[in-house]
Amino acid sequence: MQIVRFTSPLTSADAVGIDDGEQVVELAGITTVGELLRLSSDELRRRCAEADGPRHPSGSVRRLAPMDGRMEVWAAGVTYRRSREARVLESEQAADVYELVYDAERPELFFKSVAWKVSGDGGRISVREDSGIDVPEPELGLVLNAHGEIVGYTVVDDVSSRTIEGVNPLYLPQAKIYLGGCAVGPAIRPAWEVADPYALDISLSIVRAGETVWDGKASTSQLNRRLDDLAGYLFRADSFPDGAVLATGTCLVPDLPFTLQDGDMVSIGIGEIGTLTTTVVKGLAAMS
Repeated sequence: MQIVRFTSPLTSADAVGIDDGEQVVELAGITTVGELLRLSSDELRRRCAEADGPRHPSGSVRRLAPMDGRMEVWAAGVTYRRSREARVLESEQAADVYELVYDAERPELFFKSVAWKVSGDGGRISVREDSGIDVPEPELGLVLNAHGEIVGYTVVDDVSSRTIEGVNPLYLPQAKIYLGGCAVGPAIRPAWEVADPYALDISLSIVRAGETVWDGKASTSQLNRRLDDLAGYLFRADSFPDGAVLATGTCLVPDLPFTLQDGDMVSIGIGEIGTLTTTVVKGLAAMS
């Protein structure tokens, strides 16, 4: 089962529903993902089980990124050994910063995107025109309700400029936060249907002109943090009335000097969660 945000074939309006692989059943009385995430975990699960709105064949709906309203995307950094190694390698001035945060009690958390800027499955991601090396970062996303509970999982692409971040860690916001720099989807897999989130396969493939130019596989078993601990730090001193998505860090980073190019197709798959596929464009104008 997946919780999906989509365009209703009946009304052409955005809707939220449950997709069982054959049909999508709209959640009566719930029009946004944000409304759903205001509920407690138990109530959200009950509403999903009792979905009784209009029904549509799964293939007949156009899926949207599973985010809306006041939802935000945040991200955790240096949570896998591979990420730590990549950050140290690319950093010109402060490699020790990344070494220290990997084992620190407090995780690195940073703001990534507001909901309206997020691309969904089949959408576009962008690389900055003022950056020379840009990469996708495949990550397991925690879907958190307004109460800080992990109610679901999704796929996140934390697109990053290695050129900008590598010069100075204070440039992280510019390397991470820009239009086209975040994709989420294709849906939300309810947490109660995932037996072990620490045993999920992760894959990344990048296709250029019909040929695979990079691919790799990893697993959430390599994660150096507890998921509930990451969520707890995010909610420790902040509020998310419509819930949030927290990307939990990457363990698949292409080796330098690999960079994304205009026209590349990026596919990120996470076992039991789904596959997020996007196309790369270059620069702000291409996202307009």
